[in-house]
Amino acid sequence: MTADHATPDASGSTTDICIFPIPGCVTFPGTVFPLHVFEPRYRAMIQHCLDTGMPVAICHTEKMISPGKPADNLEEALNSNQATYRPYDVVSAGRCELVEISDDGRMYLNVHIEQRYHLGEAVQLLPYQIYQCEAFPDREAEDAEQEDADNAQLKDKILHRLYALGQGDEDVQRSINYLMESPEWQAKTAQAFSFELFGMIAFDADILQEILEMDSANERLNYTLALLNDV
Repeated sequence: MTADHATPDASGSTTDICIFPIPGCVTFPGTVFPLHVFEPRYRAMIQHCLDTGMPVAICHTEKMISPGKPADNLEEALNSNQATYRPYDVVSAGRCELVEISDDGRMYLNVHIEQRYHLGEAVQLLPYQIYQCEAFPDREAEDAEQEDADNAQLKDKILHRLYALGQGDEDVQRSINYLMESPEWQAKTAQAFSFELFGMIAFDADILQEILEMDSANERLNYTLALLNDV
């Protein structure tokens, strides 16, 4: 059983999305997630996404639905399915880019995470999960001009805090210097910055999931700065 691919629009229509659950993994729009796929059901799922253009969500999980059988070696892993998980209701998804298929069938991909979605009805649960989803945008600011000014200050404070935390680590300081001086990063909107920053820094997965579910760039930036100040 497969699902037809639907494209979301501003009217709130839905799109069908394949789910690739990874416990402890939260992805954000604007980032690229390298993915290694070996389970038979997920190789079939990814091939379906490549063939149809259906997005795939790389997402954190609420709980395990059913445990998988332990594999003693790679050959067993390539021919058996592992545990099944329930994803969180807010996920990020995007298109798959196939990089390589190994001789034994393993797939190496880049998943270009493009958008957040809210899971709706399950279209299919076996052998892999497909959900009907709605786009999950940020809410509109009550005072956009004031929030833009606040966000610009928050971006600057976050970068300087990261720079201070990276003192003594040349690689970290080099990365932060790039963020502070790069015209590309300076030009990023607060929304893009508040997502793409997490392609470079990481917190506990449950904290990241909380940030993903916030519907305001200003809220995400304030929370991120508070977390950094506590480090």
